[in-house]
Amino acid sequence: MFMWIIILLAAAIMLLLAIVFSGILGWANEALAVEVDPKIEAIGAALPGANCGGCGFVGCGDYAEAVVIRGVAVNLCPVGGDAVARKIAQILGVELKETYPYRPAIHCGAKCEDKLGRHEYIGEHSCTAANLVAGVQGCAYGCLAMGDCERACKFDAIHVINGQTVVDYDKCVGCGACEKACPRHVISMVPFKAEQMYILRCNNKDFGKDVKSVCKVGCIGCGACARQATNLIKMQGKLPQFDYDNYDPATIHQIMQTVIEKCPVGGYVKIGKPSREDVAKVSDEKMPDVVVGTFETTVDKTDWRG
Repeated sequence: MFMWIIILLAAAIMLLLAIVFSGILGWANEALAVEVDPKIEAIGAALPGANCGGCGFVGCGDYAEAVVIRGVAVNLCPVGGDAVARKIAQILGVELKETYPYRPAIHCGAKCEDKLGRHEYIGEHSCTAANLVAGVQGCAYGCLAMGDCERACKFDAIHVINGQTVVDYDKCVGCGACEKACPRHVISMVPFKAEQMYILRCNNKDFGKDVKSVCKVGCIGCGACARQATNLIKMQGKLPQFDYDNYDPATIHQIMQTVIEKCPVGGYVKIGKPSREDVAKVSDEKMPDVVVGTFETTVDKTDWRG
């Protein structure tokens, strides 16, 4: 009997303590609560929740706070693009200026057969690791094609094919992860003022003679393009650079037609989603009735050279 009294007393004390502490916690939750700006919650709900870091912040929640508290630009979300930027501007009651989505441009058009002076690389199959080794390939500025950018992309939008890095712009959201992963800065984020943009597919800053000794398709820095489009293309040392402030989609094709004709190495290409004209050009091509497998393994397809 005495034992039961002790047990019941202990249970009563525990229940009383639970009630007391519950009351204290409830009071603390109300008294010490940090008030969240409803605009932050509204912006957080408007963001896609990808947490890709393309905006420069840790995640969507961090970006939402920065927009409201620190006045960060409303158009930094590459995944949501213009639609999300407009929602955020509407929540804040501000006017949204004209903006353009940024997408990656690969400034190296060399395939395996175009890269000269390549040597066997035995080590970690990574661009970052190979970039620390001298003489992996002749061009010290070109793509190492070991897939760091491919592994960094969460959207399966970039791949290395025959030593050349290729972007699938239908999948790309412009998060910038590939640009950050490239140790040689072959990838840059370009403002897409149109579905397709012109770029120079070379990153080599050496003299033309030195470029030709390491790459079959590299820019020789002759400056012919800059002379043809003085307001659009500027020479930075031996390498031409686009001035995207003067890039006008309405007139760019006419200007670039002359530039491409004058370029001795065919260094300028269009990137982005294929236009109707591009699709029409291959519409008559017949696909094979039977696709025959090659029975290759991943080892067969691995390129262990830089």
